[in-house]
Amino acid sequence: MVNNYGAGKKRTGLANWRGAVQRGCRDGIAMKTECQPRDLVDRKDIWKQIATHAFAAGMDTHHIELLARYAKQKHFDAGEVIFRAGEHANGFYLIQSGTIALDEWVMESGPITIDIVRAGEPLGWSWLFPPYRWHFSARAIEPSTAIFFDGQILRQHYDEDLTLAHDLFKRSSEVMAHRLQATRRKLIETVQLGTVGRV
Repeated sequence: MVNNYGAGKKRTGLANWRGAVQRGCRDGIAMKTECQPRDLVDRKDIWKQIATHAFAAGMDTHHIELLARYAKQKHFDAGEVIFRAGEHANGFYLIQSGTIALDEWVMESGPITIDIVRAGEPLGWSWLFPPYRWHFSARAIEPSTAIFFDGQILRQHYDEDLTLAHDLFKRSSEVMAHRLQATRRKLIETVQLGTVGRV
């Protein structure tokens, strides 16, 4: 016969704790966060994380609230592939900690790292433009954390809210320009090294 006495005590203790919190909320003596639904507390926390990220500097509060509504926390292990070139671009990331490598396949040279994305920087802009395919592959160099935004949902708001569309496009354009310049420099270096090696 299974002894459920310990489990019963655990459930009773949890019920007592919940009851105490409810009474504290009713009487105004419990901590404010304890009186709020868990998902609401999480939303407020992720709102703060987005608002303090460099990518969102100066962004309208309403747009930050919209982003927070569909944001998810992501964790990547060292060496983990985040996405691969050619796959469906399903959103973008705000890197919070760690380092991400952007890789490109070059004929006769194989995969090369064309750029590094660090904490405080955004990752991914291919979700903005058809056919919504990643142009590069991304992998975590070290354990990393990020906030992820669903591209399909954001594109719906992107089409309905012109101010949001303009803001995201402007911020993403700066990222695109940097990535393309980094790719060009790296490809030139690779070609030059390959030419020297064949001499």
